[in-house]
Amino acid sequence: MDRDFLLVQRSKPLVLLLGSNIGDRHAYMRKAVEALVDAFGPPQSISALFETEPWGYEDQNSFLNQAVVFETNQKPHVALDTVLNIEQELGRKREVKWGPRVIDIDIIFYGNLVYQSDVLEIPHPYVQDRMFVLDPLSDIIPDFEHPLLEQSVAELREALKNKEKNA
Repeated sequence: MDRDFLLVQRSKPLVLLLGSNIGDRHAYMRKAVEALVDAFGPPQSISALFETEPWGYEDQNSFLNQAVVFETNQKPHVALDTVLNIEQELGRKREVKWGPRVIDIDIIFYGNLVYQSDVLEIPHPYVQDRMFVLDPLSDIIPDFEHPLLEQSVAELREALKNKEKNA
């Protein structure tokens, strides 16, 4: 395959969110980061681990979540294939939407790219609605501006916090 077909012109920050709520969550998170480093190189930034309540499908264990930023020039669909392969290698099974999983790796942002296909949407469509995403992102990229909503991660987090408080 032509290498240029797989690469974008300049590298961009690829912002990922990792989650785990089955088995040894810490070990799965560590193994996922190690596999991502093998695929993308050293991370530019990595958040603390956050323990969070499940979202969407609530009858399950709490999650560990972590945000990681890598610099890459892989095209979005290639980056998606990379993270899906890592999930599969670590034993991810897709049985229940938003259900329990040993590892979940979501592409949240890829620089300021806006991208949509049948299998991938960047920025992630629910980033502004999920505190378990915004907390780890705020830990490492609070000033990063959502390319569609034109608000920083910190502003999105504060707006969601206020919305939840008033609900």
